[in-house]
Amino acid sequence: MNTVEFVAKPSDFINRELSWLEFNQRVLNEACRESTPLLDRLKFLAISASNLDEFFKVRVGGLRILLRSASEKQDFAGMTPLAQLDAIEKRVREMYDKQYDILLNQIEPLLAEKSIVRSKHEDIDADYDAFLTQRFEENLVAVIAPMSISEELDDPQSEPAFPLFVNAAFCICVRLDGNQGLLSRSSESKGLEPTAHDQSGPDSQFKILSVPKSVERFITVPSKEGFRYVTVELAIAKYIQNFFPGRKVLECIPFRITRNADMTLNEDGAADLLMGMTELLVERAAGECVRLEIADEASADTEAFLMNKLEVTSHAVIRCRGPLALSDFMDIATMSGFGHLRATDWPPLLSPEFPVSTSIFEVIAEQDRILFHPYESYDPVVEMIQEAATDPQVIAIKQTLYRTSRNSEIVKALKTAASNDKHVTAIVELKARFDEKRNIKWARELEQAGIDVIYGVRGLKTHAKVCIIVRREPQGIRRYIHFATGNYNESTSRQYSDISYFTCDEQLGDEAVNIFNAITGLSVPRPTVQLSFAPVDLRRRLEELIEVEIAYARKKLPAKIEAKVNSLSDQRLISLLYQASQAGVTINLNVRGICCLRPGVPGLSDRIRVVSIIDRFLEHSRILYFHHGGQHQTFISSADWMSRNLDRRVELLVPINHKPSRDRILRALSGYFLDNVNSYELNSDGSYVRLEPGKDPVYRSQKSLYESSQALHAALHRQRAAMFEPHKPESE
Repeated sequence: MNTVEFVAKPSDFINRELSWLEFNQRVLNEACRESTPLLDRLKFLAISASNLDEFFKVRVGGLRILLRSASEKQDFAGMTPLAQLDAIEKRVREMYDKQYDILLNQIEPLLAEKSIVRSKHEDIDADYDAFLTQRFEENLVAVIAPMSISEELDDPQSEPAFPLFVNAAFCICVRLDGNQGLLSRSSESKGLEPTAHDQSGPDSQFKILSVPKSVERFITVPSKEGFRYVTVELAIAKYIQNFFPGRKVLECIPFRITRNADMTLNEDGAADLLMGMTELLVERAAGECVRLEIADEASADTEAFLMNKLEVTSHAVIRCRGPLALSDFMDIATMSGFGHLRATDWPPLLSPEFPVSTSIFEVIAEQDRILFHPYESYDPVVEMIQEAATDPQVIAIKQTLYRTSRNSEIVKALKTAASNDKHVTAIVELKARFDEKRNIKWARELEQAGIDVIYGVRGLKTHAKVCIIVRREPQGIRRYIHFATGNYNESTSRQYSDISYFTCDEQLGDEAVNIFNAITGLSVPRPTVQLSFAPVDLRRRLEELIEVEIAYARKKLPAKIEAKVNSLSDQRLISLLYQASQAGVTINLNVRGICCLRPGVPGLSDRIRVVSIIDRFLEHSRILYFHHGGQHQTFISSADWMSRNLDRRVELLVPINHKPSRDRILRALSGYFLDNVNSYELNSDGSYVRLEPGKDPVYRSQKSLYESSQALHAALHRQRAAMFEPHKPESE
């Protein structure tokens, strides 16, 4: 097959950062929709804010590094770092305005009608002033200590320098009257003027209070009806004089800083990866400030003081006309007792394909099995590893761990397996961004339990999701494999839309072990037939599959590609998809987030359609389909179509050869392109338009998946109930 013949020009691509911001706008749109249940609107608002936090930490942080190095290098869409930062600033400020408009003018007034009220300063009356005073004295004064800050940056005789607050720390800047001194204890009790000895100069007029994460952001206050709460910054502002007796407080301004977290470990210089990652976390805590959020009522003096101390320009300052850290409102959105203000729950279904009374290994040995999470329970995945941990016939477990839950039952099961003399090998990816600390903790615990822990491959992230259980059976050694599109994380399995595939196929098992051992042994794997493995051959396999469709199209034969990925930003793959469209291949893409491809451009991408689903669950599964001359090649994968996934990560592309499993996956994939309730279609100019049912039947893909799971499980239950099971007399 030929390699990529066509390379698109810069104007044929959408900038990655601006595409991501459009994804976040689609998340924010869910908070705008009147049809979205009220607390779910608040949830989507909080998610959009949390997304922006990470965007600044990583993407803006990375661009700031390039700008500081005076780089004029253009991305493949033709934008320099400065041009990208300028465009980002404009778009982000629009997004902030929209967030606060939704919160203050839409969501909170509607919540107040439902007796859920965020109290303002003027609302704190005698009914609960005493309550808040007590909470302030007990919970805030005891843990918060004001810090004096000098206005001079390099004066060794001045007050302490600005503290190194952790990323996203919530702080209060207090401005005191610089001409008013502290009262001595004796004079204060007499109400006298400040003593001359304690006269305050301008260097000590600012104080900083850092609010620890252990302090609750929202304080529930007594209310005769409904639910009433105040923000912690309001409580601090109301009683701030308690911290500074005898001083006149001019301002009490909340602010929040975001530091650059786009730092990577120089693995060539790290003799010990565990120690290197620990040092990287310390380095990240001192990263450059890339965003300063400050309450809108802040004076110019206070803003200038913080800008000076944090060494930021006005481009990095965002004035917020409401509470800062909107991501914290997830606590309100998910509080118990208000189910009527949320969407009807879709609890995960226990799959009858995995009967409670039957060994999971017997079930998989019968035929391949597939689960759609979170519609179907994640329990069989956990139970598979738990059963393996105590099964006398299991001799080894090989497991990848990228992101795990805080109290992971899977990690506990691996420890149990090791204590039962199973040979357990775990690849723990220490470089999983923002989960490094947790993964370091797990790695140490697993090592102490006697598990062989591998920290991935130098220079790569191990992002593949696979668990291999080696079992000794009468017919010989059999390998049971679990492939997945999502992490081994019980918590996110209830929030992310993912696929689990269970098989004991001999060839897949052999190739999975081959790849796993190549990772742990830092060797080149033997050539594979079924599985494809990044960074070795996954990119080449994808290109070959697309080229096959191009060849069929050029012969005027049916040619079609359908894919569901989280992101599409690889320039080479996009160029090849353009080439396929020009050849006549029909291409349907479901891309949740970043999409740098421009669909529907005449002569370039006429036959490419791109949609994005934003619904109650985060779309996370990767599904690929190629018509392939009627052979219907179908795959699941851990990899998105991004350069990092194809070239700088360990990823898997897994064929689904079992026809019932394949058919079910293809039905789901087709449904994503029918959605006209929670789907957006990408235009060639980079904008998205929300799809409406119009004259077509209403179709919501996530609801359809849940209902199809319900129907399938009901049918299987009926089938099992109709089966006659012979009575087996007890042995004498």
